[in-house]
Amino acid sequence: EGLIEFYSSFKEMFEFFCKNTTIHGTIRLVCSDSNRMKTAFWSLLLLASFGMLYWQFALMFSQYWAYPVVLTMSMHSEPKMFPAVTICNLDPYRFELVSEHLVQLDRMAEESITFLYGINTSARLFHMNDRNIHVQGLSNLSRSGFKLSQNFSLLRMSDLRSGKKHSSVGFRLCNSTGGNCFYKTYSSGMDAILEWYRFHYMNIMSQLPVIINISDHEEHIEDMVYSCQYDGEPCRPSDYIHFHHPVFGSCYTFNSKGTDPFWTATKPGIPYGLSLILRAEQKDHIPLLSTVAGVKVMIHNHNQTPFLEHEGFDIRPGIATTIGIQQDEVNRLGGNYGKCTTHGHDVDVKLLYNNSYTLQACLHSCFQHIMVQECGCGYYYYPLPSGAQYCDYNKQPAWGHCFYQLYNRLRNHHLNCFDQCPKPCRESLYKVSAGTAKWPSTKSQDWVRQALRHQNGYNSTSSRKDIAKVTIFYQQLNYQAVHESPLLSENLLLSSMGSQWSLWFGSSVLSVVEMLELLVDTLVLSLLFCYQRLRAKKTLR
Repeated sequence: EGLIEFYSSFKEMFEFFCKNTTIHGTIRLVCSDSNRMKTAFWSLLLLASFGMLYWQFALMFSQYWAYPVVLTMSMHSEPKMFPAVTICNLDPYRFELVSEHLVQLDRMAEESITFLYGINTSARLFHMNDRNIHVQGLSNLSRSGFKLSQNFSLLRMSDLRSGKKHSSVGFRLCNSTGGNCFYKTYSSGMDAILEWYRFHYMNIMSQLPVIINISDHEEHIEDMVYSCQYDGEPCRPSDYIHFHHPVFGSCYTFNSKGTDPFWTATKPGIPYGLSLILRAEQKDHIPLLSTVAGVKVMIHNHNQTPFLEHEGFDIRPGIATTIGIQQDEVNRLGGNYGKCTTHGHDVDVKLLYNNSYTLQACLHSCFQHIMVQECGCGYYYYPLPSGAQYCDYNKQPAWGHCFYQLYNRLRNHHLNCFDQCPKPCRESLYKVSAGTAKWPSTKSQDWVRQALRHQNGYNSTSSRKDIAKVTIFYQQLNYQAVHESPLLSENLLLSSMGSQWSLWFGSSVLSVVEMLELLVDTLVLSLLFCYQRLRAKKTLR
């Protein structure tokens, strides 16, 4: 009796609650009991208020469980590390082990171009006597029985669309049984020839070992970079690393690790950036891999694999290019608020790249794993999983059919790679703006050429067509940071619920406790009445 208030009836309990509760409007149910119309009106009004309250609660919880985010932007200004810069000379090596096959492919390309357009390109396009790269250790490998396939000839096709005749160029691909064939076509004959050439080129290059040590036999950086300065100081040999790309040729990455204080940016502006004078010769060893003359450049984060085919841009020969960069930093919440990864360790895809996690690295790795599983071999431009081998149509005649179908599924988001590869939770992005001017000028090109000849052994008679100048600098040291934060946090949710409760009933949290007390009293009183009835029945018996 000291803990629970006893009532003689439910009516007495309800009247006590309505007269003493802090919920507005309930007292009208007792005061108006002599007027049934008013009692009914206030009863309906209270029920409607309860309905509106819990409808608003449902809307708030549905919005909260959708986990929306709001973007908060802030500006920061502080000295920071200069980004990594990768440059490539668009001049891939002709390895001696596969040089005969490359010469044969050039002849096939010449015949195809002559067949399609009636143009003889042998004198202007192909250089059969270009130097070949001899790598120590490859000469000991036995010559494979590789042969270029004649089953992928370029064809011209035409069809009628909207009453007009449209022509396209492509080559046919079939599965392992010779069925389910389709044509890989392009409206542009140039794109078709480049893709056809790359398809054969990948089969040829698959004859090389997976790991080739070319560091002792490569061209020196001075053969590509005539001058390198950062913040007015000459670059050092420790400032760059070298690698070879099968399409973009000899590549160098400056400030790849981002740990050397030498590359700390303390001031914005052109004089305090990275200034390079580059060789940009148009004499290609393998001309049909790319129709671009110049240098491929990419600005990216440290310890990140540069995917030049996706994010690189070209520098024209005979041009001075100034590239201003502005850094943006994106911080994502992850968890219930979005799918992201901190270091990539929680991603289901096993990365095939040794650098830090990026979305492109994950997508390429995912695609390579799926291709090895479904096609039985790996795509030449991506690293291989352990135990796999690169595709070769002498060993896997239908790999091209399998690859192009898989790639179309990836491009149309029909593979699950985009679901398995989240974005990084923290990511630095670089906005780029560029300006160009002729360089060197007509009056200065003679002495510039003489200076390069004495310093770097430069030897050319062309006018500005084989050198380029590029300057990369921070436009401002301040950077914009974008942070995701919950649109509805727990505190904000409770505050919104309290506001709705006060709006419809003009009460507080203690009013909720009063309602809980009413429920407990109702339950106890019901149990007591049940107990009294059972006891009365026993007494009658």
